[in-house]
Amino acid sequence: MSKRVFGTVRKLPSGRWQVRYPGPDGLRRAAPGTFATKADADAHLAEIRTDMARGRWIDPDRSKVRFEDFAARWQRERTDLRPRTAELYARLLRRQINPHLGSRPLSSITTDVVRTWHAELTTVHQEGVSTTAKAYRLLRVILATAVVDGLMPRNPCQIRGAGVERPRERTTATVDQVYALADAVRPRFRAFVLLAAFSGCRWGELVALTRRRLDLDRGTVEVASTWVEPSKGKPFAGPTKTEAGQRTVALPPTLAAELRAHLDAYAASGQDGLVFPGVKGAVISRRNFNKAAGWRAACESAGLPDFHFHDLRHTANGLAAEAGANLAELMDRMGHASMRAALVYLHATDRRGAAIARAMDATIAGNRNGGKGLGTDRARGPSDVAEPNGDAVA
Repeated sequence: MSKRVFGTVRKLPSGRWQVRYPGPDGLRRAAPGTFATKADADAHLAEIRTDMARGRWIDPDRSKVRFEDFAARWQRERTDLRPRTAELYARLLRRQINPHLGSRPLSSITTDVVRTWHAELTTVHQEGVSTTAKAYRLLRVILATAVVDGLMPRNPCQIRGAGVERPRERTTATVDQVYALADAVRPRFRAFVLLAAFSGCRWGELVALTRRRLDLDRGTVEVASTWVEPSKGKPFAGPTKTEAGQRTVALPPTLAAELRAHLDAYAASGQDGLVFPGVKGAVISRRNFNKAAGWRAACESAGLPDFHFHDLRHTANGLAAEAGANLAELMDRMGHASMRAALVYLHATDRRGAAIARAMDATIAGNRNGGKGLGTDRARGPSDVAEPNGDAVA
């Protein structure tokens, strides 16, 4: 056994090497494992000493807590999570994370362990790309809390881009298809489809909408709450998904007549009455909407066989972007605090690209007809050229 100023390294009867050292509290500890060579043991001891000097040393006894136990505590303490988010996290832990990492002590979850787990989710366990990205993000945030709590020296989730979802592009409908869909569903749900397609409101925001939040004189819908349907327990009215979700959305004037007719025929009475109640007056349930509205048959009739109700929101946001809404305006209409989702709808489209090209052509023609080259006078930009509807192309 060799002694040194800090800690000791000794050879065991098995031929492996053990590291022992004094902790900041004066108690002597052994490294969690043994080492094949003396050089490896010396290097580990040097790393422990460096971590102590830099304040990054982790008590191995504390880091013996199992991941699933720490994750359960993390869940209990996250009282800020919305019910559906909490359900998603519980499902990801139960299905994708704990079966593979739950029994491991936090100290044993290293970058290579995370890398192997992540790779096997898709190759061995056949998880989808979106599910794998969600599971990785959840693991990363839980382990970040373990780092803050002093149970791990650093977060082992270091795979670049692993938490980025690249879901398949959702289907959007044309204006003609939206009206075909509205014509094909049962009459009670016609305005429901049109408002979803042209406002971009979420399902829960629409079914929770009351008369006082719909101002047809001003042409606006005020989103102040949402309807939550947890997988367990009773549905309830709650706050919007984020603070940004509380917003006022301007409606196309063409919707006013449709919505007035719907209010007269189907909406509940009183300012707090639901705009879109079910047949028996209760809030429309996701579980029976397809049957109640004749949704699947309507989608087939409109030429949208794989269409989902949420795709109406994508349709609305795509139409707003195509109409010239900028990033801030899209975020406001969508109720998003992050610009990531809004940027999806700002991708160039053929129709928007054609409008810009027509504006550029008018600029070029105007300068040439005036006998001036683009370089001899102020070039008229796209913002100077109005589209046929009178709106400038931005």
